Amino acid sequence: MKLHYFCTLFLIKSFKMPFVRPVKIVLIVFFTILFFLGDITSTFSFKRESSITSHSYGNKSFAYRLNNFRSDYTGTNVIDSIFNDLLTKKNIKGASIAVTKKGKLVYARGLGYANYLDSTKTAPWNLFRIASVSKLITAAAVIKLAENGKLDLEDKVFGKTGWLNDPEFLNYPDRHVEEITIRHLLTHTAGWNHRRYDPVFGSLVIARKYRKSGAAEINELIRYTLDQKLDYQPGSKYSYSNTGYCILGKVIEMASGISYEDYVQFALLHPLGIYDMHIGKSFPEDMPAEEVMYYVNGKVNLYPAHDGSGLRVPLQYGGNNIELLGPAGGWIASAPELAKLVVAMDGFSSHPDILSKHSVRTMTRNGKKINPLLGWRGSDGRGTWWRTGTLAGTAAIVMRFNNDTNWVILLNTTSDKRSRVHNELSKAIYKCMSEVKDWPSFDLFSI
Repeated sequence: MKLHYFCTLFLIKSFKMPFVRPVKIVLIVFFTILFFLGDITSTFSFKRESSITSHSYGNKSFAYRLNNFRSDYTGTNVIDSIFNDLLTKKNIKGASIAVTKKGKLVYARGLGYANYLDSTKTAPWNLFRIASVSKLITAAAVIKLAENGKLDLEDKVFGKTGWLNDPEFLNYPDRHVEEITIRHLLTHTAGWNHRRYDPVFGSLVIARKYRKSGAAEINELIRYTLDQKLDYQPGSKYSYSNTGYCILGKVIEMASGISYEDYVQFALLHPLGIYDMHIGKSFPEDMPAEEVMYYVNGKVNLYPAHDGSGLRVPLQYGGNNIELLGPAGGWIASAPELAKLVVAMDGFSSHPDILSKHSVRTMTRNGKKINPLLGWRGSDGRGTWWRTGTLAGTAAIVMRFNNDTNWVILLNTTSDKRSRVHNELSKAIYKCMSEVKDWPSFDLFSI
């Protein structure tokens, strides 16, 4: 698999170079034969074999019972048109969209390609990286623990009386870290200015500092972060922090007694019938076959692999440490399953929530000075909440509206102007909502 991967990178770069030397032609032919006559001909994706056929529907996600034709409905054809136009305009290879109304899944469709290279169309059950939408999941897990009396949002995180009081976490130059609470991590107010540098994206630097072979893991990330002095007094200033949510993942493990991923699945996802949301993998050979391929428009750049292997890889395929990002940005999901989770925490009475009404209000209340939202990215104060996410090769948006409607959109393509894509998506959503006059009465959750 590593050889195949190296060959992929070679081909990507070689096809963009002028073929001056005959040896390049010979090598390209050799590698082409290796690929197309080898064991990867069927998908060209180097992923694990599909697990769909090895499980009954009783143990698998309801999403695998969906296909694009199930969302054929005259009233919602305009959604197809609006988003197909957007994909074409922005050169987005593939997308998955799920829409709920009054607790029902009324639209679930894949658009474009899950794998552009072999023309595999996107299906509703395809898995996408959801990037920072993962923070919404982590925040919900923390709130669930608080509801069950396992922790309090005002609990200290560090110091001898904090949740992370193992000896390796007690050596820090700034004693003010002992003031950091769980709420501070949830609201990005712990005191580190991670707009300047967010350590979770420096996996190689962290691994080298602690002389660790292979990829950096959460304990090294926490130690590295604690070695940095705070830029602000905890609770005094907002500074968006992926590392803070990674630390919350460790707190969840300490409070629950099991791994972060297991707790989320057992406490939140499985009770809702959601069985195919997981922490993703960094390298393509480790990704499940149901996961889409990821694309970055523009110049192909290679970066040192985060695991210290010495390979130079695309940022979306090993440059970022997806496993380490986990609680902050590492989850993968299908749009229908993610929509099912959102329905269970949207505060509407049309469908039971997995969190109490008080907890939902706690997560979504507005503030005048410092944004107190937990997990959510924004709120207009009138019942519209949103959560966005972006990484190299993927973008995601979740929007909850006050008319008991939720939208989930996942993309497998980004460009160098990633920050603008969410504005384009939200505009398209509003356009659809104004033009769709007739929504279907069926519920794709129940198929």
